[in-house]
Amino acid sequence: MNTQFGIVSLGHALGEPVDVAAAAADYTSDVDRVRRWGYQGFHRAPDGVGLTELAARAGTVALARAGCAPSEVDLVVLAMSDIAEYLYWDAAGATQARLGTHAAEAVLLTQACGGGVAAFDIVAGKFATHPGYHTALIIGANRVCEPYWNRMEINTSVYSDGAAAAVLRRDHPARRWLTTEIISDGRYADFMRMDVGAAARPFNGQADIAVKSPNLRLEEFFAGDVRQMFEFVSTINTHNHEVVRRACARVDLTPDNLRRVIHFNDNVAALTNLAKDLGIPLDRTNVDLAVEHGHVGCADQLLSLEHHLDSGELDDGDVVALTSTASGMHWLCTLLAI
Repeated sequence: MNTQFGIVSLGHALGEPVDVAAAAADYTSDVDRVRRWGYQGFHRAPDGVGLTELAARAGTVALARAGCAPSEVDLVVLAMSDIAEYLYWDAAGATQARLGTHAAEAVLLTQACGGGVAAFDIVAGKFATHPGYHTALIIGANRVCEPYWNRMEINTSVYSDGAAAAVLRRDHPARRWLTTEIISDGRYADFMRMDVGAAARPFNGQADIAVKSPNLRLEEFFAGDVRQMFEFVSTINTHNHEVVRRACARVDLTPDNLRRVIHFNDNVAALTNLAKDLGIPLDRTNVDLAVEHGHVGCADQLLSLEHHLDSGELDDGDVVALTSTASGMHWLCTLLAI
């Protein structure tokens, strides 16, 4: 079956811009650590603005730029990297309703920061098995739940609120999907979890209900075994570039053929290491956009792609890699031919 499709348009919605240096002390006592990451700004949504509202705003922009009516959409794929507004609730269905895409199938992806990359593979599969589907809308959205997740303490990124969307159409000749590759390693599935609040340990007045700091999680998960900690970090770094090499090999390319590698908006040191491992210059990554916007969860790749296209930095025939690491653990790469 025909699974050829391409991006018709992109759109985004972001929270208010905030200066990292000015806000860091509100989130962490280790301001120097945050400064070393290299971030300059991040986006924070106002109180009362939830993940599905940001998703619907981004999707509405993308649909308008495509000249596509909501009634024309056959498939909506929502990827989210934090929790939505409610539990026992389908955020994809709620977003579909907000958009007015009432005839579309709604799919929810929760592969953390890799969902926006994995969404292309979902569309490929749906187009293959549903010949009547012609238009899909994918949205990556992130709204930090601050009572549980500290924007500057939980990981080595500064987290932002926002969403980015893409309208995909079957047989569209530009910005074509080539392939998606995913590596998963469930041995580390528990590393990022919050221990309180779900079925195993429901909320019951516990004092400590936030996700723990990375140092504490490392110590607890690996029971102080330094060798296993180093193996974990090594696995992350190795799979970051290995998944790109595997995706490239599937379409007879190598990483040096890539015009851009758009990773999640990681810190400067991490993106520098990724570029080195792939043998490409740092300026062929999204490092400048990462430090400007912060880590917008699974919206990063679409947000950066939109910028690179609108600024004229990509030409016909260029191949771009959208890549991510996601808790779970997953490593993902989608290749697009501009």
